[in-house]
Amino acid sequence: MNKYNFFKIVFIFVLLYLTSCDKQEVFQAPNSTNFQTENVIIVVIDGARYSETWGDPTHAHIPKIANEIAPYGVVSTQFFNNGKTNTNNGHSAITTGRYFEIDNSGIEYPHFPSVFQFWAASKNKPNTDAWVITSKDKLHVLSNCSYPLWEGKHKPSINCGVNENGSGGYRHDSITFSKSMEILNTHHPKMTLINFREPDYSGHAANWEDYILGIENTDQYVSEIWNFIQNDSIYANKTTLIVTNDHGRHLDGVSDGFINHGDNCLGCKHLNFYAIGPDFKEGEVLDNPRDLIDISATISYLFGFQMPTGRGRVMFELFK
Repeated sequence: MNKYNFFKIVFIFVLLYLTSCDKQEVFQAPNSTNFQTENVIIVVIDGARYSETWGDPTHAHIPKIANEIAPYGVVSTQFFNNGKTNTNNGHSAITTGRYFEIDNSGIEYPHFPSVFQFWAASKNKPNTDAWVITSKDKLHVLSNCSYPLWEGKHKPSINCGVNENGSGGYRHDSITFSKSMEILNTHHPKMTLINFREPDYSGHAANWEDYILGIENTDQYVSEIWNFIQNDSIYANKTTLIVTNDHGRHLDGVSDGFINHGDNCLGCKHLNFYAIGPDFKEGEVLDNPRDLIDISATISYLFGFQMPTGRGRVMFELFK
């Protein structure tokens, strides 16, 4: 055996050992798991600027979130995307707890396993107990990863894009909202991520009026989802709702800045974060710095499993 083959074999064994350790760690639940939360729904409002949402002191375009949700939950005013500020990378940071750059067109899976996969493996859940529901077809990649021994395993169900299978292009948010309500009613998944393409879609189209309308429409969708949770016999008093963005937009003027995003400017990085649920404080507005990768860490703590490949921190300040 030559030296190259010897080191290749050693590398493979080390990789398999470390990966198997990751898999074993999934089943080591945190000690503090005495929570009422049994379900988590994450809503991602794609590409809304903080300046037109919570950053606007009048909250003119988010009246439902500001008046119906925020008073009964927690708001973070210093919440950021500290990675690549585009759609697939922002969503991947939410689900994997890692900033690891991937292609933004939907041809590349996130590298690391997702919160869905770790949860399903630790709880031995079927794929219909977790869903990724998105207006953008390219976000079907959130259902899988390329990590050794995890690729293709414990995948959530998907309903993404026009053809629902991750193809066919983007669909209108009204369709995604309808599909989301249908899935929540029919399957009552324990873990769900919902993406609304607006206001990002109209921002890129340089349509300021529709960009604002997109914020207002998603505000209404979030309100209706929360009202459904409150009145559903399975979800009521047992469900945590998290609302955030994947990225913001440039700040340099209405006529230009809102159209694009993708760099490290404050407008692209600064996000909204709202969390409401039976285990969280009520009426709290927090200003300590947090970011996207902390979402999956907090969910794993709520559900009592670990994400050994994640790098987020549990947002203990949210809890009662």
